[in-house]
Amino acid sequence: MTSSVQPRPLRGYFYIGSAAFSWGISATLGRAAFTGHLFKSGTALAAINPLIISQSRVTISLVVLLPLLIARRGASALKVPTRDLLQFFLLGILGVAASNYLYYLAIQRTNVATAIILQYTAPVWVLVYTLLRGQQRPSWRRSAAVGLAVIGCALAVGLVGSGGFRMDPIGVTAALLAAFSFAFYNVGGHKVLARYDHWKVLLWVLVGTAAFWMLVNPPWKIVAAHYGPAQWAFMAVFSLVSVLLPFSCYFAGLQHLEPTRAIVVSCLEPVFSILLAALVLGELLHPMQTVGIVLVLVAIVLIQMPEKAARQEELVVEPIE
Repeated sequence: MTSSVQPRPLRGYFYIGSAAFSWGISATLGRAAFTGHLFKSGTALAAINPLIISQSRVTISLVVLLPLLIARRGASALKVPTRDLLQFFLLGILGVAASNYLYYLAIQRTNVATAIILQYTAPVWVLVYTLLRGQQRPSWRRSAAVGLAVIGCALAVGLVGSGGFRMDPIGVTAALLAAFSFAFYNVGGHKVLARYDHWKVLLWVLVGTAAFWMLVNPPWKIVAAHYGPAQWAFMAVFSLVSVLLPFSCYFAGLQHLEPTRAIVVSCLEPVFSILLAALVLGELLHPMQTVGIVLVLVAIVLIQMPEKAARQEELVVEPIE
């Protein structure tokens, strides 16, 4: 089953950029989950366990998405062959669930700067994978863009000159594994999007992820936590902003872009996170953070410039946060 949408790179950049912006918003909202305060004004919100955050954001997104797709397309149109369910479940478990939880674990054990910069080594692993598989030829421009994106992320999150990098074996390992998971669902998602539209892929990936979390953390354990209305309201908003909206955009973007370009554009996430933190939380930008933001933007421009030798080699999906 193939998709009918023709690849449009500019549309792909827009979708991936929108996903990165949404994730940037969710990073700001995440302050409430881990500190118990939504903004500096001190708005109270009882802290929420990272596992519950990871589980609820996927499950609530599925509860919202499923009836909408059934109403729009009918249940029969959402079916997929049994042989493909394993792919969707692997993307959900090893990709979405693993990257989400490991990222939050890394934040707990280290800090946001350490977690996000190590997670955003993912472009390196995507590039290495595609080169080893012979899906792309080595390119100085592509390699330079990936390197600039990683360095830019490091500067944007204040890694240099901030004294914020704190080594914790479990936290660092979790962040690196999150990077591998992020890379995995970029490459794997790109492949399945060649055969299915992004709404169907998103639906079944969420089904696989939610089923996994139900086994790990059954509903009665959530009930036993006695979360209040404010916490559930937060989790509902957080699930839409951090999963349903960005993953819809990200999978749509993967229809139009090959994985290396998509994941480099996604490096806008820490840039948006820094800018939103400055605007909403009053956290001022340091000069090196500004340099980092510029480097990420340069990387994105650099990687989307056409290369004569690579035009026929792009992993463009024909017409899949």
